[in-house]
Order: sequence, then C-alpha cells, then structure tokens
Amino acid sequence: MPDVAKMAATAARYVAKTRQARITRADSSIRLRSARPVRTIEAMLRAVLAVVVLIAASTTAPAQERACAPTPPDMLGPFYKPNAPERSRTGSGIVVAGTVRSAKGCTALPAARVEWWSADERGEYRDELRATQHADAQGRFTYETVSPGRYPGRPPHLHVRITAPNHKPLITQLYPQSNQRTITTDFILTTD
Repeated sequence: MPDVAKMAATAARYVAKTRQARITRADSSIRLRSARPVRTIEAMLRAVLAVVVLIAASTTAPAQERACAPTPPDMLGPFYKPNAPERSRTGSGIVVAGTVRSAKGCTALPAARVEWWSADERGEYRDELRATQHADAQGRFTYETVSPGRYPGRPPHLHVRITAPNHKPLITQLYPQSNQRTITTDFILTTD
C-alpha cells in the first residue's frame, strides 16, 4: 500500500522545486515558454497534490465488510427426524458440495451442522437416506446420496437443515435437474 505521508512529501517537494526553478530561470533571464501566470501553475500543482493524497487515502482506507445474500428458506416438510447418523454419504448418484457462510461478512462458518434427508427412487423417505455432518474448518461440506425420487405433487428434491452458533437455523431444499450429478451451492445463514 502506498505511504500517504511519503506521497504528500514528494508532491510538496515537487511544488517547491517548481517554484525554485521558476525563480532561478527568471533570474537568469531565461523566459519560460508557458504563458500561464505562476499562480495558475501553483494552483494546478496544489490540485494534483490533493488528488494524489485522496487516491493514497482511498487505497489505505479499511475495506467495507462484505455481505452475502442469505439463502432463501423452504419448507421443513413432514418427514424431518432429528439426530440422523453422522455421515457424509448415504448412497451414490448425486454429490452436493459447498460452503456454509454467514450473511454478515460472508465469512465461513466452521463446524456448522448440516442435516440431510430425501426420498429414494420410489419417492419414499427412509432412515438410510438421512445424515448429519459438520462443515470443516473452512465451512466446507460434501454430501453424496442417491438421486431423489419424485412423489405425488412434488418435484425431486433434497431437504437440508443447517445450524451454527449465533445464527438462525436455515431450512431449505435443493431441486436437482434430471440427470444432474453434482450441485455446488453455498448456504448463507443470517445472524440471530
């Protein structure tokens, strides 16, 4: 990052040298090519100095806190059961990966609890397709399961419930397209 004090001092030295050069040249009877009065040039140099200082100050100003848009919630549904086994795989067919983040600052939420449940190929919910996992130290998770089945009135979907300290629980659903094998998504939680 630029050193604001050094930049300002350099600009001030430039202004002083310019004044000195004008005086020396005037004393030596050397005429300057510029027809502008000395005051105009000094005013321009001050303006340049002000711009340099502003640019330097803006590059050293603290960055504003970044924010992420929260993940929209979806319905819990009637098939949620707490305390599913700790695991990151309940079958094969689709892989979901991403990061759990806070909407405030968009920071990763390490050890966030992620609970999954979905219907099988026949549209039936089974305990074998339930899982709980914790995001890693960078807030990342990866979950693999069977491609969810369709049942009357609903498109194929995966349920997920995410919790983290000092954040509101997020309940949402993912809707994979037919033949989709991977979903990359971040879950963004709001603070309490």
